[in-house]
Amino acid sequence: MLRAVVLGILCCVRAASGAGTHSLRYFYRGTSAEAEFPEFVVVGVVDDVQIDYYDSKSKQNIPRQQWMKDNMEPGYWETQTQICLGAEQTFKTNIGIAMQHFNQTEGVHTWQHMYGCELDEDGTKRGFDQYGYDGEDYISFDKDTLTWIAASQRAFNTKLKWDARSAMNQDWKVYLEGRCIEWLQKYVQYGRETLERRVPPAVTLHQRKARGSADTEVLCHVTGFFPRAVEVTWVRDGWDQLDEGVQSGEVLPNHDGTYQLRKILTVSPEEQRGHSYSCQVDHASFTEKQNFIWDPNMRSSDGGPLIGIIAGVIGGILALAAVIIGVVIWKKRQGGAQKSDYSKAPFWEGSDTSSDTSAKA
Repeated sequence: MLRAVVLGILCCVRAASGAGTHSLRYFYRGTSAEAEFPEFVVVGVVDDVQIDYYDSKSKQNIPRQQWMKDNMEPGYWETQTQICLGAEQTFKTNIGIAMQHFNQTEGVHTWQHMYGCELDEDGTKRGFDQYGYDGEDYISFDKDTLTWIAASQRAFNTKLKWDARSAMNQDWKVYLEGRCIEWLQKYVQYGRETLERRVPPAVTLHQRKARGSADTEVLCHVTGFFPRAVEVTWVRDGWDQLDEGVQSGEVLPNHDGTYQLRKILTVSPEEQRGHSYSCQVDHASFTEKQNFIWDPNMRSSDGGPLIGIIAGVIGGILALAAVIIGVVIWKKRQGGAQKSDYSKAPFWEGSDTSSDTSAKA
């Protein structure tokens, strides 16, 4: 059940904007009623890899990666636990106030907070901080103007109150562009072997008849890849990228820390005649885009779904070899972490009348 909670939080995490970009994000989620899953959960993520976890049942912030456990001194985890305990109480207050504000007296309601930073290879820095209520955007911080952007009219009063806190807005900008980046760089250094590995995807094509028509549905299943960023497109005749007739799923995590994605192409018998179709995959583990050609007449030996014909597979093999060589010659970092400053980041109220929410280091 706890794994389902974590996946529910992480399923919508967007990948970093490029192979040279690193990101640090924290996700807080609180609910208004007791349930089988924890009422309050905090997840820290570096480059789409979960680094720590806290929930209202365990009352402990714990590492999710061995390299976090090995490098952070014991005082770090106790400090993070105390921050999460404070945030848990704040979230309970926030949800109750929000329910009153929106004239809600019953039902399960959710308050969410996501903040963090990104660092590009060229030194460009980005920071973000946003809140959601009941699964919808509520308000977000614009650090360039030091103002808050209301996602809807119901967040306008919160915007007015938070905009007036000029000193706290400035402190938050400093945190997002300063200490957040510093912690991100530390985490990347500690987990570089994991975070910067390149695992090529396995790609298969499966076809079936569409229900209630003569059309054919062709599934392109891309799985087992890392990092998370991937581009998968259906292409006609080698160059015509298709959007119409294509269903795209979300990038989802596998149990081993890799990812998977599915894209389904629907084609009519008329569209099949005189045309060729391929699933084109671009990933950091490849030296060039790979085309997986769909052959409507191909079947597996047991009469089941077809397997895609791989075009340009040599590029993928060379990329995998490069990854293996890179791991072998990688010089492992020696020693533990230096003593760190565990002081809290700036904090924010969860609604226009609530108490404070503490941010993690």
